[in-house]
Amino acid sequence: MATTSRLLGLLSLLQARRDWPGALLAKRLEVSPRTVRRDVERLREMGYSIQTVMGPDGGYRLESGTELPPLLFDDGQVIAVTVALQAAALSGAGVEEDALRALTTVRQVMPGRLRHRLDALEFSTLAAGSGDSAATTSPDVLVAVSTAVRAREVLRFDYARPDGGVDGAMPPRRVEPHNIVVSGGRWYLVAWDLDHEDWRIFRADRMTPRIPRGPRFTPREVPGGDATAYVAARFKGSDVQDRWPCTGSVILHLPASAVLPFAGDGIVEPLDGERCRFESGSWSWVALAAALNRFDADVEVIEPPDLIAAFARLAERNERAATRT
Repeated sequence: MATTSRLLGLLSLLQARRDWPGALLAKRLEVSPRTVRRDVERLREMGYSIQTVMGPDGGYRLESGTELPPLLFDDGQVIAVTVALQAAALSGAGVEEDALRALTTVRQVMPGRLRHRLDALEFSTLAAGSGDSAATTSPDVLVAVSTAVRAREVLRFDYARPDGGVDGAMPPRRVEPHNIVVSGGRWYLVAWDLDHEDWRIFRADRMTPRIPRGPRFTPREVPGGDATAYVAARFKGSDVQDRWPCTGSVILHLPASAVLPFAGDGIVEPLDGERCRFESGSWSWVALAAALNRFDADVEVIEPPDLIAAFARLAERNERAATRT
């Protein structure tokens, strides 16, 4: 094995586990223990912090150093890093420029087979907390769906039931894929459903794409003109606008400092040391009334009358529940 290839192989092994006996490294690389010692010294000169492990077996351990040396990734790690960098570039966390530069660097040295797959993967991000809890989605599914989005080709796929089962008698779904949106650790496809003739949001972790894909199509305009805003609106129970369909204002008999940590996207305005004005929204008036009860404090409704009626309905239900109990 050439020296360069042997060094890369040694580095890959050292990254894979914490401690390596010298004899085992020599066996894996099919070289002598002396050659392993020389190669370890070469890696140290390149900036890798490799400690010698004392003991009967002897060996080596790759430690963290003062600088970040070159790293080795397998195919799965390359995909994970590039997806994370692309998400970071859209996160609004102040690292967008660095993430884009890092993504460019990784792509330049990426094998062609991986570059082709990742060039097809495009998505938008939505602030976490609007959707469901995280779910694992296969990279192959994401690449297949994103490829159909870029190519503007009809996508066919089997869609699992919420319980994870698949009804084999159901025909595959047929959609015009528009965009992929990431929220709260889940991937969603915004698409025009050809069978229902309406916009739909599909969870990618429940999708199994079929091949071949369908014909090309002319893109439609997503409601509101923005796929990310459309998904955010649907999460809030609205059809188009990214806002709660039911919004009310109340006075909470709690200081503003006690409400702020739990206000979410609500607006808190201090009134005095014991009360504050709180404006919030939900997908229904009863849901809003129930959410306001989480503060375990007296509530005075300012507006609208619908919220007062919702508190009355909620009180009746709670009274019936208490009676049954």
